[in-house]
Amino acid sequence: MSSQQSTQTMKPATAAKKLGVYLPATPASFQEGVVTRAELNELQANPPEWLSELRRNGPHPRPVVAAKLGVSIAGLARGGVTEPLTTEQIEALKQERPEWLEKERATQAEVRKEAARIKQLQEEKQQRAAGR
Repeated sequence: MSSQQSTQTMKPATAAKKLGVYLPATPASFQEGVVTRAELNELQANPPEWLSELRRNGPHPRPVVAAKLGVSIAGLARGGVTEPLTTEQIEALKQERPEWLEKERATQAEVRKEAARIKQLQEEKQQRAAGR
């Protein structure tokens, strides 16, 4: 099975997603081929210059933009951000601090706080159950 995993291939879109990069910004050779699991591992371990450059400056896919801004992907859409952004554009938004961004960050903070509260309750419940 391990030999099958090393020859397992994925579409460029899947590989780009796993690498955290915007597919249309990758080189044509990457977009037009298939990527093996071994090639993906090599790209992650030893990123070529084009990959390092994309990760550094973008354009970044929405999940990366959302993470860098501290909001959800849905929050990006509510804020009118539907296109990939460069690192420079993301930094400009952070400096400008538009109202939608502040609101979405607050919403995201509440979501994280609630998730932590629920996790804490579940852990306490498990501890009580284990103590019986």
